[in-house]
Amino acid sequence: QVQVVESGGGLVQPGGSLRLSCAASGRIISINSMGWHRQAPGKQRELVAGITSGDSTNYADSVKGRFTISRDNAKNTVYLQMNSLRPEDAAVYYCKANLRSTWYESWVDYWGQGTQVTVSS
Repeated sequence: QVQVVESGGGLVQPGGSLRLSCAASGRIISINSMGWHRQAPGKQRELVAGITSGDSTNYADSVKGRFTISRDNAKNTVYLQMNSLRPEDAAVYYCKANLRSTWYESWVDYWGQGTQVTVSS
């Protein structure tokens, strides 16, 4: 069994910062990529940032220069540092981990339950 758990969401004023954390635990042999997605009310879920096992990163254009993704492989944890937050960044943020539980299984995406980020004065 694999669990992916996010933390760190909350209410922040425009221009403020938040740091999200996501930890994968359980039966894990290897983690490929990890990433953050978000979904605002009435909108589709979108990729915010991703990071590979080799630390290659990619970002949505809307967050480049403001958000930074990083990971701690020893802890199976990924972080999202969000600076200069805007009202349009408000959403539920979901963590996704692409991993294998056994060597003979394929890579599988596991999602967290999400953490709410609210940006409002």
